Amino acid sequence: MRGREHEKKGKQVVERRGRARIGRMEPTEMQEFSKQMKEGGEESLTRIALTISILAVLVAMVTVLGHRSHTEAVLMQSRAGDQWNLYEAKKIRQDSLEVVLDQMALQPTVDAKATAAKMAEYKAHIAKWSEDLKEEQETAKGFEDEVTKAESKAVRFDLGEALLQISVVLSSITLLMRRRSFFVGGLGLGALGVAIAASAWLVR
Repeated sequence: MRGREHEKKGKQVVERRGRARIGRMEPTEMQEFSKQMKEGGEESLTRIALTISILAVLVAMVTVLGHRSHTEAVLMQSRAGDQWNLYEAKKIRQDSLEVVLDQMALQPTVDAKATAAKMAEYKAHIAKWSEDLKEEQETAKGFEDEVTKAESKAVRFDLGEALLQISVVLSSITLLMRRRSFFVGGLGLGALGVAIAASAWLVR
């Protein structure tokens, strides 16, 4: 209790001295003192406004990167689908030709030499298509891997964008509430949002 009373009395003494100082100021000194107080507040608000502008620019940048990642995922998914369709078409042709080979081997023939030559030609096609099918399959899987990577990037960009938007809102509230805690919280979320968005480049 005594400590609080001493602290209270100390504040009162400081306030009385401040009022006494102001009371002894000349009109020009009072104007200068008032100007300094206003400039200090304006400088603080200017810094906050500048920070909000920077955060808004970061939001725009992360939003664009997120949209590009989503677009890339859709594009890669389309390419993967086309590649699998090409794979299926070649696979059907290969299977059909294998059936034809089986039929030719079972059916009697008038010209055995011509039949054997045609069967050898079909077998060569089947062997070539087998190699093509492996390449088509690997290419399609490569596109699917790109889809997964693009989607992972997009998720991080989206989360970073959300945190940056919240950061802008909190920092803007500081201009109305004049409470530094909102500004500090906004900066913290903004830094976290930038870090998460930047981590998208680490996706491999």
